[in-house]
Amino acid sequence: MKLGIIIYSLDAELVFNAFRLANFSLKEKDEVRLFLLASGVEYESLHSKKFPINDLAQSFVNNGGQILACGTCLNLRQQDSSELCPLSTMKDLYELIRNCDKTVTF
Repeated sequence: MKLGIIIYSLDAELVFNAFRLANFSLKEKDEVRLFLLASGVEYESLHSKKFPINDLAQSFVNNGGQILACGTCLNLRQQDSSELCPLSTMKDLYELIRNCDKTVTF
């Protein structure tokens, strides 16, 4: 299955669970793409001992998952792209939705 996950929240527990689902889905041999939208592009700031989000994101990328981040959302926050928050476009979000079998939002 092709799974698209859209994160637009800054709730640490929600983002933590989105990455847990993404990693689990990769282990199930699904193709997973994750798109960061709106405040979701700030997810790296949520990392804590209780919610090791950045560790989960790195594991996701290391295991073949793809993260995309809304360029406009990054620009609005004067935030640079990074390996775990790479610049992309609305066209990438459209293609994720169009090409995935299922799309979920967090």
